[in-house]
Amino acid sequence: MIRVENLVKKFRHRNVQNKTAWKTAVDGISLHIAKGEIFGLLGPNGAGKTTTIRMLTMLTQPTSGEIYYDGQPLSGHEAGMKRLIGVVPQNLNFDQDLTVGENLELHARLYHMERSERESRIAELLQYVELTDVTNDGVRQLSGGMKRRLLIARALIHRPRILFLDEPTVALDPQVRRRIWELIRRMAKDGVTVLLTTHYIEEAETLCDRVAIM
Repeated sequence: MIRVENLVKKFRHRNVQNKTAWKTAVDGISLHIAKGEIFGLLGPNGAGKTTTIRMLTMLTQPTSGEIYYDGQPLSGHEAGMKRLIGVVPQNLNFDQDLTVGENLELHARLYHMERSERESRIAELLQYVELTDVTNDGVRQLSGGMKRRLLIARALIHRPRILFLDEPTVALDPQVRRRIWELIRRMAKDGVTVLLTTHYIEEAETLCDRVAIM
């Protein structure tokens, strides 16, 4: 489903002598992730996990290397590939002035979904992530765990085949973290390929079918 060959990302920066230099954030990663697999990138902060996710989701241009989705190269096919993927970022990037339902409505409109499809899909996802009771609540009123589940619902609005989760349970208490784990397992059973980053060893051991250490 996902194949990565020798992926490299270097950033230009100023070194201690105040001269232009290059910093290697990702150094030659190669991966193969099967359909329906939960695959983890495990490593400490600064290991390059988020940079890898950003390259795979077309937010950052790789310095070199190749990315393939379903055997097709990503390069030159970005527009079509974006419909295959959903992204759950580390940061809570909702529109804070909208309700839970309105945030999902906005995202569905960005994917040009028809009104009837939007309404049924939003209702389905709110039930899926157990947020139906707070549909009309403002985002600011939600707990941390609810916000994480809403991020997942928003990422699934267009029925992606691949879901990227960047530190999906960071700063959550153990009970809420386990609820997120169950939700991720359910998505994989429904046929979604999941790639997640984490620095929690127990999360990788419990949740992932395979893990790459960065």
